[in-house]
Amino acid sequence: MPLRTLIVDDEPIARKVLREELDSLHEVQIIGEADNGALALEKISADHPDLVLLDLQMPEMNGLEVVRNLKGGAHMPVIVIVTAYDKYALQAFEAGAVDYLLKPVSGERLAQAVERAKGLTERDAAERLAQLQEITEKPAGPQARRIVGRVGEEYFLLTADEIFAFQADGEIVWIITAKKKYLATQTLKVLDQRLKNTSFRRIHRNALVNVDHVRKMSAISSQRWLITLSNDQEFVASKRQAGNIRQLLNG
Repeated sequence: MPLRTLIVDDEPIARKVLREELDSLHEVQIIGEADNGALALEKISADHPDLVLLDLQMPEMNGLEVVRNLKGGAHMPVIVIVTAYDKYALQAFEAGAVDYLLKPVSGERLAQAVERAKGLTERDAAERLAQLQEITEKPAGPQARRIVGRVGEEYFLLTADEIFAFQADGEIVWIITAKKKYLATQTLKVLDQRLKNTSFRRIHRNALVNVDHVRKMSAISSQRWLITLSNDQEFVASKRQAGNIRQLLNG
């Protein structure tokens, strides 16, 4: 199936050049254009493109703001940055988050980007978009982490601070938020490493909790504590692990 592609650029000539180059590629079906970031978000939400060629420098809402406002849902597009200014593009590309095209875009380089996009699954697209959001977050910091969660066939980009806990059930890891549960796309071990130096703490071999969402701690024995989160989710922790969390709460 051809990649359903959205072109986003505020310059008509730039859009025309991309359209002409894409027209020569059988793997692509152009489904629309957007000349600003707000319209791009509307079209991504309504039309569910497979591929978005996204200019960074646009008035009012630039390409980075478009990236930061993507939350996921029914279909996660592959984002390819198109820019004359390569600071963020190079940073994102080196992180493996996204492909990028420097203006003026050559037909050969565009074909390479399309070929790469064809090889990505929707999960790949979601993970790369999460990485790109982390890179472009302002201000960047530990809590700027983006975690990919899945419900059915839909992928969502979650901020670290909206996550209450991660809970493993065998090979499955659940992401717990205030009102919803998502399936994680990474193991608890990987998530633990990614969330080092944030407010997440390992309280059990099967659980990570966000200290910022701990509401109450109660002793249930000399060696175990019951930790209650602000959404009433409860976890049992050892005395040592509970002590570490209590120190943070009292800190």
